[in-house]
Amino acid sequence: MGGEIVVDSLEGKGTDFTVFLNLPVAPSQEYEDEKEVVVEQFSFEKKRILLAEDNEINAEICMSVLNSKGAFVERVENGQEAVDTFKKHAKNYYDLILMDIQMPQMDGYEATQIIRTMESGKAIPIFALSADAYVENKRYSKEMGMDGHFSKPIDFDVMEKELSEYFSRRDA
Repeated sequence: MGGEIVVDSLEGKGTDFTVFLNLPVAPSQEYEDEKEVVVEQFSFEKKRILLAEDNEINAEICMSVLNSKGAFVERVENGQEAVDTFKKHAKNYYDLILMDIQMPQMDGYEATQIIRTMESGKAIPIFALSADAYVENKRYSKEMGMDGHFSKPIDFDVMEKELSEYFSRRDA
């Protein structure tokens, strides 16, 4: 096909594969008109959010931005506090949990798994907050019971877009 495969490998680090292909462009008449997908814009307005974040600066920034968008944010500093705080409220009290991954006492993955065992925790949207932004990290967050993964520093515009897509899919 006249393409090329490039392999970069570092021992102990991993391997990157890049594939270049020369493919012909299909005539435009072969494509059907794409239907416009309407995604309702997510709003933080009046959303009750549990924020599990041990870093004071990250928590202040996150709370400030979310509060300015109309959300009610309750912050805890570790996974155990997240579990305990979630447990003491009625089902559907929180609209969303933002869970840091690396925290003292109990990490975000373990806290998520415990919350998922509770009847009130089976459907709550839980999104990871982590400096780890690789595809593998995002996949692992989902394997551990989270609904998504936001990389730090958080881009709140991206967060709103991804939450819009998530809630549109879930509510469809």
